[in-house]
Amino acid sequence: MKQLAIIFFTILSVQYSLAQKGQITGIIHEKPAVPVSYVTVTLKESGDKAIAAGISDSKGIFRLESIPAGNYTISYSLAGFQTISRPVELKSDEVINMGTVILESDTKLLQEVSVTGQRSSVSLKLDKKVFEVGKDVLSQSGAVTDLLNIVPSVSVSPAGAISLRGNTNVLVLIDGRRTGLTQGNALEQVPADQVERVEVITNPSSRFDAAGSAGIINIILKKNKRAGFSGQLRLVGGIPNETRISPSLNYKSDKLNLFATYGIRLSDYVGLYTMKQSSRLSDTPVYLNQRQDENRHDDAKLLYFGADYKINDHNTITTAFMRNSTHDHDKTELNYLYSNKNGVIDSSLSRNGESWERRSYNQLELNYTKTFIKAGKKLTVDMQYDFWDSDKNWNLTTGRIFPNAATLPMIRTNSMGKSKDFMIKTDMTQPLDSTSTLEFGLKMEDRRVNSDFIAEQQNSAGWEIIEQIDNHLLYKELIGSAYIQFSGKTGALSYQGGLRGELTHIGIEDRSGSYTNEKNYNRLFPTLNISYRFNERATLQGSYSKRINRPRLGMIYPFNELTDLTSRYVGNPNLNPSYANVFEFAFLKNWKNITFNPSFYYQHNTGVMEDYTFRNTDGLFITMPVNINKETRQGFELSVLYNPMKWLQVNTELNAFHYEEQGSYQNQSFDYSGNTFTARVSTQVKLKNKLAFQTLYNFRGANATAQTRADALHSIDIGCSKTFLKDRATLMFDVGNLFGLRKLKGRTIGSDYEISQTSIPNAARYRLTLVYRFNQKDNQTVRQAKSGNRN
Repeated sequence: MKQLAIIFFTILSVQYSLAQKGQITGIIHEKPAVPVSYVTVTLKESGDKAIAAGISDSKGIFRLESIPAGNYTISYSLAGFQTISRPVELKSDEVINMGTVILESDTKLLQEVSVTGQRSSVSLKLDKKVFEVGKDVLSQSGAVTDLLNIVPSVSVSPAGAISLRGNTNVLVLIDGRRTGLTQGNALEQVPADQVERVEVITNPSSRFDAAGSAGIINIILKKNKRAGFSGQLRLVGGIPNETRISPSLNYKSDKLNLFATYGIRLSDYVGLYTMKQSSRLSDTPVYLNQRQDENRHDDAKLLYFGADYKINDHNTITTAFMRNSTHDHDKTELNYLYSNKNGVIDSSLSRNGESWERRSYNQLELNYTKTFIKAGKKLTVDMQYDFWDSDKNWNLTTGRIFPNAATLPMIRTNSMGKSKDFMIKTDMTQPLDSTSTLEFGLKMEDRRVNSDFIAEQQNSAGWEIIEQIDNHLLYKELIGSAYIQFSGKTGALSYQGGLRGELTHIGIEDRSGSYTNEKNYNRLFPTLNISYRFNERATLQGSYSKRINRPRLGMIYPFNELTDLTSRYVGNPNLNPSYANVFEFAFLKNWKNITFNPSFYYQHNTGVMEDYTFRNTDGLFITMPVNINKETRQGFELSVLYNPMKWLQVNTELNAFHYEEQGSYQNQSFDYSGNTFTARVSTQVKLKNKLAFQTLYNFRGANATAQTRADALHSIDIGCSKTFLKDRATLMFDVGNLFGLRKLKGRTIGSDYEISQTSIPNAARYRLTLVYRFNQKDNQTVRQAKSGNRN
């Protein structure tokens, strides 16, 4: 508490406004009222001598400071627009607001720029790496999870797990904040063409939550820029079945922006899982061949609507509501074939399972943004209330086939959960002068999750509890945080340093009293980012941050499903968070046709969470997460974008790293070291008449821990697109996991057992997508909630 109090009183001691001398501010727009960034603002005196110069930010805001009194000419220039010049008289200690400056398009210049100019698809900011998307064929079809597989450093596993540089301890945000769209499989509901850019933040600044030891992936959605009504209709059909209907609508006026999106998704998945197991029971070798065939059907509906209301030039309120509901119906068939060391069949079993699951995630959000006369000064307040519930039932029938046919007792399980989460935070941005800014803020999160689980077996009298699996768990989490950070610039050197304090209280209790536990984590998380810009085409960056990785709820819950006869995954209520210290150096160089981006990084983790597999007294294999001592990672990452011709683009990526783990749990040592790498190659061809083709190859090298070995994994995706009807329509065809190459193969080894597994959760998928837009261009989409402090 003392640590947080220090930060809090430091924040209160900061003055909210500072007297500035000789300052000129304003906002630059293009019609209709769209902010324009990167506009060069120049102040000149007689004789055309430049006195001061600046550039407008992403909100179109500019400011020139420390200007002596006098008569000047101020000009605004940007390629594609007519240069505007106006006289201005500045008195001593005066602050002049130029108001809103409207730039007019220069038709002739625009034509020249459209032929010769192209914005770089990757750039280094002070605390993040930014990837512009939307130009790729594969980023126009499919969902956001498909898009992330194109972004360098990011990968999505066949099961949907998102990782950054091979590390799944990553925090995924949308427009700079947590949202229900990142929960579960909700990202599958968001079309990829709604994304403007993806920010990869391996060393986040202190204004971000400290969660996610691997870093943060921030997905920025496109913003609507057109007045009046606009929207789009998206239709998808696929094999295996993937049917999507996603209409979106937007209305924008000077004061009000209304937005609404509705999505329906019907999807089928075919999975195949095989396992070979050898173990010893009472010194007798036992061999098992297992095969699981899976058919999954998911129905999902997503509704998202809200409004931005501009009270006046300095005050805006945004409110929105989201509901994501799913209904899954899965069927699985498991066959078990037991034999001895000579291959003679001992027995065989068959288990058929059928499950029904309903989930509903709801979110209410409110944002208030206040700007000030002083350019760049901003206050934001965000509130968010989430409430969700889920209900899942399994029916399992088991029969012995050999040596004697028999029907075993039926098993059924039921798990129910619900949660209420509330978050409120406030952030203040205070420019100190033309080159330095102070930011600070407070945040509070309260989360309460209830979960019930019961497993029953049928007998002659009805149903009886299995293994005393009938319990209720209550999880409570309260996180209070505060941060302060300072950023500045001296010539070509930019820097940003910050400190974040987080107080975490966690309470876990169950009905039987087996897991009652309370934990408190009080930590300070410093951050530092330094960037040196040699010129417009070359930037060097160094960064450091301390991070925390809190256990996910699924890793804590001790409940488990009984689908498989031989193995179970069990949560660990005693699991503690891990901490990471991350260092990185990155370089970005742009030539005319090549973008070259190498990075070196080092990560030291303590209290690492690792899966531990053991066999209990009944011969059942149990996997649970445990904490081990430490892990270090040191690696090299290289991304190269090559445009040899206007119609050809090649993007390659390589990430190679060495890792070492140390620690033990019970009698299992986790000491291990190894090397691995990932690679990605994407090629895109753009032909005449807006016809484009793209291929993507992904490779993940073999990797291992003390207990597990995972074989190399690779996959191929292809796609093509055609835009027509004066950019109002786009037709796309893509194939994911071409040839069904994406197969997970691995082994788990213990002192008296070995398990080899192959998992194919998804077959190749063929999709045809049609997008029709009205009052939009092909690079726009319906806007989501106002970004507020989320950019």
